[in-house]
Amino acid sequence: MNFIPKVFAQDSLFGTVTNPLPKYGGIAGAPGQTGGLILLFSNILRLVFILAGIYAFLNLIIAGYQYMSAGGDSKALSAAWARIWQSLLGLVIIVGSFALAALFGYIIFGDATYILNPQIYGPK
Repeated sequence: MNFIPKVFAQDSLFGTVTNPLPKYGGIAGAPGQTGGLILLFSNILRLVFILAGIYAFLNLIIAGYQYMSAGGDSKALSAAWARIWQSLLGLVIIVGSFALAALFGYIIFGDATYILNPQIYGPK
């Protein structure tokens, strides 16, 4: 016997919540989802790219401060300028790796996310 009125049922009061990103996370083996080692490596790769981007951004800020506080010293200016270019080059490499993976995935497999979200099929 259900004593909860229809007005106070969860579905009618709050509605249903669906996962906006069904390809990421979730239960392994569910339709359209990956799991196991693929999900682990994919998440580790994303974490590495995020940490590399944060490191490059902070390095760029520190190099900018070094450039402003060089005070006309040519050696300090050239060291700060080299650090700025290295930080920018690191950011370009990070973004470029995603762009190349998407481009190659689209050209070879017809799906831009094919390389970025791999699926390995095996026995069930």
